[in-house]
Amino acid sequence: MPGHDMIIIKYHSEAGVRFVREQEKPDIRRLPLFRDMATANFETLMQVAYSQNFPPQLDLLRQGEPADFLHIVVEGMVELRAEWGGRETTMAVVGPISTFVLAACIKDTAYLMSARTLEKSRIVMVPAVDLRAAFRRDPDFAMAVIVDLAGSYRSMVRHAKNLKLRNSRERLAAFVLRQSALNGQAPGFVLPVEKRLLASYLGMTPENLSRTMRQLESEGLKVDGQRLIITDRAALTALAQPDPLIDGPDTELTAEELGLPRANAVG
Repeated sequence: MPGHDMIIIKYHSEAGVRFVREQEKPDIRRLPLFRDMATANFETLMQVAYSQNFPPQLDLLRQGEPADFLHIVVEGMVELRAEWGGRETTMAVVGPISTFVLAACIKDTAYLMSARTLEKSRIVMVPAVDLRAAFRRDPDFAMAVIVDLAGSYRSMVRHAKNLKLRNSRERLAAFVLRQSALNGQAPGFVLPVEKRLLASYLGMTPENLSRTMRQLESEGLKVDGQRLIITDRAALTALAQPDPLIDGPDTELTAEELGLPRANAVG
């Protein structure tokens, strides 16, 4: 796969590569990563950043490549995945407004995950070299980077505990209760991603996810296409046994701590 500079050249005429527009800056500025940094340093980063539209199913980066850009999802949705031995798994799905591959950019090392668009997406790309320069000269930004990376680390530990300590039925029940809680204990929601992505994220095959959904019908879950409806919250809770040391979050919820986009509640 070509590097990021070549991607920018390739899609220049089709997608309209441009510098970050003024109307894009406020949403980016409100991200916890950028909101406390000095205005001059933020503007410097935005002056060297690119904003680009990408079509669906495009590889933005591949694991093992050098980290050239911090990516900020402004519109659309991006899957982060890992590959080994001809197999692949979904690590997270990122929606607006959020960043990914921060650790690789700060550490100046290879990406550990690949990324591809799931739908038409607009991505702001900040050169990693400029990001590291801002980290060195702006103490508030440096602290925000540390907090962001600490949150991501704790999220990955929680996800690993979820995969290792719960069986498939318990993982699905915990996911349903978590999404319900994020929507004010809503009785149901529409899945934010395709079922195959949810299955991969929860460490299942699509067939195993479908089987598990059927099993949970007797324990408080109704499945109607992409809609999941809680019919017996007490039964689901007894199965999942929610634990803040697994299900979190610590304080402020970020996309990295969630792992998947927030679902839309339904009645």
